[in-house]
Amino acid sequence: MSENIYKDLKQLGGASDLPQHPEEAVLERVKNPQAEVAYNVRFVAPEFTSLCPMTGQPDFAHLVIDYVPGEWLVESKSLKLFLGSFRNHGAFHEDCTITIARRLAEFLDPQWLRIGGYWYPRGGIPIDVFYQTGPMPEGVWIPDQGVAPYRGRG
Repeated sequence: MSENIYKDLKQLGGASDLPQHPEEAVLERVKNPQAEVAYNVRFVAPEFTSLCPMTGQPDFAHLVIDYVPGEWLVESKSLKLFLGSFRNHGAFHEDCTITIARRLAEFLDPQWLRIGGYWYPRGGIPIDVFYQTGPMPEGVWIPDQGVAPYRGRG
């Protein structure tokens, strides 16, 4: 491979400050060297945090992001910083989950993308938020997200 597909990355390999807000976060992408192959990529963020917009209290979620890339792959450090930028961001669970999905879908233009936002209970009610860009593609192994429904203590 003579072309260096990584040459334009700015965040990988050095110190990067955590963006204070999702709009400040810079996602980076690289050309998919296996673009002719349909395959699934999974990112799991089991310690995602944001803030309740009403109380300022922290909210916690286990996020599972699956996508079948097209021409582009998301660079994982930039994704980590993007997800971390929600730490000081006040928004409801639904807004956080869908904002992440739509930003990735618009940026990457994948063949398919889904996100499962499994939010831990606040006020005794867990909220799970799911989004996908269309029907699951045929011929690609996309496993179950593997997150059990919230069952509490019994």
